[in-house]
Amino acid sequence: MEYTDKGFSGKDTNRPGFEKMMQDIRAGRIGRVIVYKLDRISRSILDFANMMEIFQNYHVEFVSSTEKFDTSTPIGRAMLNICIVFAQLERETIQKRVTDAYYARCKRGFYMGGRIPYGYRLTDTVIDNVQTSMYEEVPQESEQLKLIYSMYADTDNSLGDIVRYLNGHQIKNLRGADWNTARISEMLCNPIYVEADIDVYRFFQSQGAAIYNPAADFTGGNACYLYRGPRSDTRKQSDLSDKEIVLAPHKGFISSETWLACRMRCLNNRQSTKTCKAKHSWLAGKVKCGRCGYALTIRRAKTKWGRYFVCSRSGGQGSCRGAGCTIYADVLEEYMMSAIRERLAELQELSCVIETGEMQKNSLKKLRLTETEKEIEGLLSRVPGAGSVLLKYIDERVSELDKKRRDLQEELAVPDRTPPKDGAKPLTDYIKAWETLPFEARQAVADAFIKVIRIADGKMEILWNV
Repeated sequence: MEYTDKGFSGKDTNRPGFEKMMQDIRAGRIGRVIVYKLDRISRSILDFANMMEIFQNYHVEFVSSTEKFDTSTPIGRAMLNICIVFAQLERETIQKRVTDAYYARCKRGFYMGGRIPYGYRLTDTVIDNVQTSMYEEVPQESEQLKLIYSMYADTDNSLGDIVRYLNGHQIKNLRGADWNTARISEMLCNPIYVEADIDVYRFFQSQGAAIYNPAADFTGGNACYLYRGPRSDTRKQSDLSDKEIVLAPHKGFISSETWLACRMRCLNNRQSTKTCKAKHSWLAGKVKCGRCGYALTIRRAKTKWGRYFVCSRSGGQGSCRGAGCTIYADVLEEYMMSAIRERLAELQELSCVIETGEMQKNSLKKLRLTETEKEIEGLLSRVPGAGSVLLKYIDERVSELDKKRRDLQEELAVPDRTPPKDGAKPLTDYIKAWETLPFEARQAVADAFIKVIRIADGKMEILWNV
């Protein structure tokens, strides 16, 4: 009998031909297995060891046509294992080279395949003397996207309002698909449309993304590619940590101001905990699975602990194995309350009101100030040896940046004199009265302090807002 697995790699044994052969071995139909070469049947040490154990249990001989092994002797079995080690090394080396080549092409702005985004079509181009493709704007589709972005930038419009408007005015998706909130949300988050300037650069930097191009290249002339980084463990667009941002060769058609307004709304919507499930824990919406990046939700059980956090993507049809440990809701809430108190002690003079909008504005100002100072330092470092034309440009640019720096410093130096809203208290007061706080107030404290909590295999990572 002959068993083949065309189109399958020997990196694992999850292959139909191989599985059929093993079934026939267990059924006693095979007494000898002959392969052309050792790495044609397996390139994994563990898989090969398990396979050989089964062969021995069922008294099956193993023969390689191009390699001579006598598996009946210790030296023969040792040589066989040495060869499989090198086969696995070769497989892993090839995988690493392919991955490195992929990301090297990504960083140069080459077209890497995949679905063509709505609003664009493909056109041929040459980048670094290499023939590739790039996106080109489709005016009819881009006009629809501009309308969607402008509507969502207005906080009075929800995603549902936009879908109803499009359908009510007979504005059809030109590719035949129906408009829906999930599709529109995906478009609003995609940097493939933005005129990427320094504000876009700072946004991705603040979100922990790896940015390949320097800040000086973000002039608003190009859009961006968003790639899943080699160490990223999630495909969620809301989590930009370990994602890679590369300037694309094509031009965007959504202004950075409009795109950032929409992107921040999408980000805040995902971080919002105002759902029915959130009523089961004031930490709901903040706790994420460290493996897949999806939210941990509350599950109730008739035990002394009562509530548990479980990965929303595990169990049933989910593809995640879960956080790898039991997470008791009461224990986690108590621990986080202690962690917040410790955090507050570190920030001794913290008395800010729970106003996330003001916190975001100040963070952006500080980020702009840092980038401005970096740019000034970079320009000054070019002065030695610069020609008269370059010196004139540096002088004008530094003067412009210095004014911008002083303006930002003045804005940050002015304390917020906005009176607190009715019922608002300093965070310190909330912490002191924690046991008597209503559920919504505890959520507000969590929103003010905690950005995200990631848990996996007994390890916990806390990212703070303050």
